[in-house]
Amino acid sequence: MADTCGQVLLGSGLTVLSHPLMYIKVLIQVGHEPLPPTIGRNIFGRQVYQLPGLFAYAKHITKIDGKSGLFNGLAPRLCAGTIGTVVHSKVLQRCQKGGRDEETGSSEKAEGSLQNVVNETTKEMIARSCATIVTHPFHVITLRCMVQFIGRETKYCGVIDSIVTIYKEEGILGFFAGLIPRLLGDVLSLWICNMLAHLINTYAIDDTMNHMGEIKNCSQAVTGFFASMLTYPFVLVSNLMAVNNCGLAGGLPPYASVYPTWVDCWRHLSQEGNMSRGNSLFFRKLPAGKTYALDQKRFF
Repeated sequence: MADTCGQVLLGSGLTVLSHPLMYIKVLIQVGHEPLPPTIGRNIFGRQVYQLPGLFAYAKHITKIDGKSGLFNGLAPRLCAGTIGTVVHSKVLQRCQKGGRDEETGSSEKAEGSLQNVVNETTKEMIARSCATIVTHPFHVITLRCMVQFIGRETKYCGVIDSIVTIYKEEGILGFFAGLIPRLLGDVLSLWICNMLAHLINTYAIDDTMNHMGEIKNCSQAVTGFFASMLTYPFVLVSNLMAVNNCGLAGGLPPYASVYPTWVDCWRHLSQEGNMSRGNSLFFRKLPAGKTYALDQKRFF
């Protein structure tokens, strides 16, 4: 219990600190570009036209809504983080207890073996999936509170009011908009990360090397970053479907088409070459073949 409380407190602190980054990323994912391109320099020092990055975007939001405006949607996100941590911990404990019961009387699986990695990854997948499903309604509310910035709406102004609004307008299914691509992305990212880390630790790292633990942790971090890059399109599609056709300007044309399913959203983004939109908050290059519309504050 103490460990879970510690995880909740640490997670809540990190959530507060990272919230402005997520807020800006979500607005970029939707396609909102309130500031026109400017001449800047890329990582090689060459002059190019660039889209405003994290700090310019944050300054724009602060100018309109003040510094507190950078924390729109924080309350439901904190709820999601707290509940998700508790659910993940409880489910993982159940899975680990069940795994120990099954192994009673049988030989122990060698730590670091492929079978052990598969078993541990399966348990983690179940725990994460349960936490994601339970907290997804709060994730939907968080995203919609953020996207209101585009049309200056106040439709989703609190956790309870947002729950009532979604239930009245969309029913139970409204709370789970965008859930399937989010689950798929989480599961794929977890398996890619753990399998790649296992391959690196088994075949690329010598057990006789110094600082073995630090090296393995580093390989886990690198593979985690690589997996998140590969599965980013699932995150993008999930977030767009969570706000699609919900009555907000950011979820309706011209910012987004009305997508019947998440597959249609994926297909449209792929055709437009927008599968990585919002993936970077720095050195943002202009979309190829797109024209900036100052009045609509978007590219078309």
